[in-house]
Amino acid sequence: MSKQVTRILLVEDDEDDYILTCDYLEQMHNHHFDIDWVDNSNEALALLKKNNHDICLLDYQLGGLNGLSVLKQSNEEGCTVPIIMLTGQVDIELDNNALDAGAVDYLVKSDLNRARFNRAIRYALARKDIENERLERIKAETKNRSKDRFLAHLSHELRTPLTSILGYTELLLNDESNKGIQPELATILNNGKHLLGLLNNVLDLSKIAAGKFELNRSPISFDSFIADVYTLMSMSAKDKGINLEISTKSMLPVEINTDSLRLRQILINIIHNAIKFTQQGSVKIDIWLEEAPENTRLYFSVTDTGVGIPENLLSTIFKPFEQVQDIVSRNEEGTGLGLSICSEILKYMSGSISVESTLAVGSKFTFFIDPGIITTTERKKLSFKRSDYQSNTKSLSKLSGNVLIVDDINDVRRLIGYACQSFDLNVDYANNGQQAITKIVSAQDLKNPYDLVLMDIHMPVLDGKRAIAQLREMGIETPIVAITAATMRGVRKELYDLGFNDVIPKPIDKYELHQKIKQQLNPLNQKVKSNQTTTQNKIDHQNTHQRVLLIEDDADSAEITALLLSRMGNQVQIAYNIKQANEILETDIHWQYILIDMNLPDGNGLKLSSTLKEQVPNAKITIVSGNDVTQQELTQHGADKALLKPVNLAMLQQHFNEN
Repeated sequence: MSKQVTRILLVEDDEDDYILTCDYLEQMHNHHFDIDWVDNSNEALALLKKNNHDICLLDYQLGGLNGLSVLKQSNEEGCTVPIIMLTGQVDIELDNNALDAGAVDYLVKSDLNRARFNRAIRYALARKDIENERLERIKAETKNRSKDRFLAHLSHELRTPLTSILGYTELLLNDESNKGIQPELATILNNGKHLLGLLNNVLDLSKIAAGKFELNRSPISFDSFIADVYTLMSMSAKDKGINLEISTKSMLPVEINTDSLRLRQILINIIHNAIKFTQQGSVKIDIWLEEAPENTRLYFSVTDTGVGIPENLLSTIFKPFEQVQDIVSRNEEGTGLGLSICSEILKYMSGSISVESTLAVGSKFTFFIDPGIITTTERKKLSFKRSDYQSNTKSLSKLSGNVLIVDDINDVRRLIGYACQSFDLNVDYANNGQQAITKIVSAQDLKNPYDLVLMDIHMPVLDGKRAIAQLREMGIETPIVAITAATMRGVRKELYDLGFNDVIPKPIDKYELHQKIKQQLNPLNQKVKSNQTTTQNKIDHQNTHQRVLLIEDDADSAEITALLLSRMGNQVQIAYNIKQANEILETDIHWQYILIDMNLPDGNGLKLSSTLKEQVPNAKITIVSGNDVTQQELTQHGADKALLKPVNLAMLQQHFNEN
C-alpha cells in the first residue's frame, strides 16, 4: 500500500523542537511527509499565501511577530491551509484566542505525546479534505449555473426561428390551394417538431440535474395519440425499407392521464433508435395493460431485428453520452442523450425501462408508466387511427375583437397576425414594448381600446416585463398574454405575478392560441378579471411612494424583485453589493425599507444589517434568504423580518402590508 504524501510547513525557531516534531511525524507510518522548515514570520507568511501546503505547524514564539499575529494575517490574506498552533506552556486564554483566529488545533509542547500529535494531524487533514470538497462543490455549482444560463439563452435563440418554421408550415397546410403538396408540407411540419424535440432533449438533462424538471399531466385520447406517433415513425421506417408493426396484447383504456409530450418523446426516441440500427427486417411495437388493485401499469415494448448491443454495454446505455454506435457501427450519428433522458423521465412518470439484446439478432426495450386513475375508463381494442390534422384547426370558432401583437421579429409578428386574422380578429402590430405602450394609451384616448395584447417577453428598447409593469402602474387593465420561449420551472408564476393574464409558449400552437384568446375575450371572464385587477390595483397602491433600497447581487433576481416592488407603487433603487449600498447611503439615507440578500459577494447580509441599522435607524430591514433565518438572528443583527426565496408579488404585498 503506497503511503500518502502530505506537505507540511513547520514554522519553528528552535532546532530542538524542530527535530522533536520531525520525529513525531516519522512515527506516522501511513503518511509520508514532505517538510518545509522556516524559522521566522516573514518566510512563513510568504509560503502561507501560496496555499501549497496541506498543514502548517506554527510556533507561538517567533521573535518580533508572534504566531497569533501570523495566523490572523495569513487568514486575512486568503490562506486556506489548516494551521495547528504550538506553544511551550498551558495558557487557556491563548488557546481560545488561537482557535478564534482560525487555528484548527492548539498543542502544548510540554504535554505533547505521540497519540495526541497523531490525532491533531489526522483532524487537520480531514478539515483540509472537507474544505477542498466544499471548494470543488462551489466550482461545480458555479459551472452548472453558467450552463443553465447558456441553455436558457440557447433555448430562446433556437425556439424563435422554429416558431416561424412550424407556424408558416401550418398556415400552408391549411391553405386549400396547397392540397397537391400536403404530404411534403406534413413532412416539414413533422421534422420541425422533431427538431424541437432534439432541442428539448438538450435542455431536459439540465432541468433534471438542477431539480427543475416537472410533468404536465392531462387526459389524452390514447388511440389517436399512438396513431400519431406510429404515422410519424412509419415514414422513417419506410425510407429504410423495413416494416414498422404495432399490436396490442390486451384491451386498452381509451383515455389515460399523463404528460403526452413526455410520453411521445420517450416513444419516438426508442422507436427511432430501433429503426436507426435495423438494416433489414422489422421493428415491432407492443402495448398492453397490467392491472392490480394498487398498481396499474401501461407497458410498451419495442423489438427490432437490428445489430444488437454488446452484453458489456447493456448496463451503461442509460447513462448520458453513451452510444452503442461507438462500438458497433460508425455509420450512425447521435448525441448519446436520448436513452438517458428517457430513463430519467420515466422515473418521474412512476415507471422504468429495461433492455434485452443479442448481437446480430436484435434488441427489445420494455418500459412502463403509471396511466393515472383509469378505474372507470372504458377499455377496448384500439384501432390506432390517426387523428385528422386539420380537424382541430379548421373547426375553430370565429372570434371578434381588436388585438395588438407585440414582437420584435417580423416573421413571428406576421405569423401570429395571420392566425388571429383567420379567427376573424382585427389585428395591429408593435415591434417593442415602448411602441406597444404608445399604441395602447393612444387607443384608450380615442375610446377604441384593444381587447387583448399578445406580447413577447424578450425585445429591444423595452422588453415585455418592463412594459407590463408600466402599463399596470398606469392603471391599464387590458388583458395581456405573454408569448415566451422560456420553459424553466417558475417562469409562468413569475409572469402572472408581473401582471400577465396568461402565457403562450413558443413555438405557437394555433389551437392553443385560439383557446387562450377565446378565454381572454369572453365578456364574463373579462368582467371577473377586471374586478380582480381593480381589487389588485387597490392593494398595489396601498404602499405608494415608499422608498425601497434593494441589495441583491443576482441581476435577474434584483430585476424581478424591483419590478414587483415598482408595481406595488414603491420607488426602488438597486445595489448589487455592499460597496454600492454604502455609496448610495453616503448621499441618501431616506429609505423606508431595505431588502438585503443574505449572501452577497463582498459580505454577509446579516452583518450588513447591523451596520445599516445604525446608519438608517428608522428603516425597516428585511433579510432575503434561500434558507430559514431565526428570529434570534434577526433581532441580534437589527433586522425586522425575513423573506424566504423565491420571492413573489403576494409575499411582498403581505410583507409590506404587515409593516
